[in-house]
Amino acid sequence: MARYIDQILQPGEKVLYSTTLHGIIYLPGLLCWLIAAAGVVVGSVFLPVLIGSAVFAVIGLVLALHAWFRRWTTETDVTNMRVVHKEGFIKRRTFEMSLDKVESVDVDQSIPGGIFGWGDVTIRGVGEGKEIIKFIGSPIEFRNHITTQ
Repeated sequence: MARYIDQILQPGEKVLYSTTLHGIIYLPGLLCWLIAAAGVVVGSVFLPVLIGSAVFAVIGLVLALHAWFRRWTTETDVTNMRVVHKEGFIKRRTFEMSLDKVESVDVDQSIPGGIFGWGDVTIRGVGEGKEIIKFIGSPIEFRNHITTQ
């Protein structure tokens, strides 16, 4: 599958920075798998505990696959002309803003987000509203690529 940004580049436009969702979105699925593994170890003699572990393993698989699909279908790019954000595969949601219309770029990071490199970015445009991109990887670097243009 070709990247969305490659399909919409204008003549003379170059991609300066690309990012996607941070891997932290896999955490709920991984936690379910840890609970399932603990249930197998602790409750290997009790059938109800093993059944519960199997349920948590299946839920973890569904959550992990959903996170993978979200990450695979989300693109966030900065070109020399605009900011482009795309989510979704068949049902697509896109956001584009010309760099000269960007009024401010705010980064919101929790303590773990600051340590491990994820956060939420709010892009406000002159007369164009605002867009919040959640769980983006390297939000400070993303902001720097927008504000230095």
